[in-house]
Amino acid sequence: MPKIVGLIPARSGSKRVKRKNIRPLSGHPLIAYTISAALQCDIFETVFVSTEDQQTSEIAKHYGAEVSFLRPGELATDTSPDIGWVTYTLNRFLEHDREFECFSILRPTNPFRQPETIQRAWAQFGSEEGVHSLRAVEKVTQHPGKMWVLRGKRMFPLLPLSPPDRPWHSIQHPDLPEVYIQNASLEIALSKTVFETKTIAGHSIMPFLTKGYEGFDINNPFDWWRAEYLIKSGSATLPPILKEPYPIELIEVPEIV
Repeated sequence: MPKIVGLIPARSGSKRVKRKNIRPLSGHPLIAYTISAALQCDIFETVFVSTEDQQTSEIAKHYGAEVSFLRPGELATDTSPDIGWVTYTLNRFLEHDREFECFSILRPTNPFRQPETIQRAWAQFGSEEGVHSLRAVEKVTQHPGKMWVLRGKRMFPLLPLSPPDRPWHSIQHPDLPEVYIQNASLEIALSKTVFETKTIAGHSIMPFLTKGYEGFDINNPFDWWRAEYLIKSGSATLPPILKEPYPIELIEVPEIV
C-alpha cells in the first residue's frame, strides 16, 4: 500500500465559534477526537496537525499528533484556500526527504468520525483505478431543485436543468434526481494531484458515502449545542481517547453566545 499522511487543518481564527478546534467537548479539546481516530485507524505514516497557533500545537502534540513546524499566518486566514497549506506542508515534508504518495484531510470540526470510517474510505480509494481523489458526501436534506435566486422583485430557479413541462420546484421530493453534498468527514488524494493540477481534488473524484453522523460538522453555536445533545442522548458516539485529558483550565476560550 502507498504511504499516506493524515493532515488535520486547525487554524485558530474561527469567527462563529471562537477557538472551536481546542474548545472542550465532553472532557477533551475538540481536535483530540480527530487526532485519536486518525491514530487508531492504523493507516497513516504520521498524523500531522497544520496550525499557526502555538497552543493548538501543544494540545495536538499532547494527543499524539506531529507538529514539527507551524503554518505561516498568511496561509491561515479566513479566505486561505486548502491548496495553499496543503502544498506548503507537502513541500516541507519533501525538504526533509519525507515523501507521501497520498494524503488525507481530516477536519477537526467533526468529532464523530470513527477509525473505522477512515479505514473504509481508504479501502475504497485503494480499490478504485484512475481517480485523483475521494471526497465524503451525503444526500442533501434540502434539495437545490427547490432553491431560488432573487433578482429584484422576481425569482428564478437556482438549477435551470429541469424539464420545462415538469419543473423540479413543483414536483415531490421522491421524483427529484439524487443530489449529494460534501461533508466534513474526510478527503483522500494522490499527492501528485496537488503538484500537477494545483488543486487538492484533481479532475477525477470518487464519492465516499458516509453513514449516520460520520460527516457531522461544527460551524456555528447551534452545531456545537447539537453535538453536545447527540453525545448526552447517546445518538452519536465519540472516538475513544487513550490519552489523559489536556488540562482544560489551561484552555482559554470565550463563552458561546
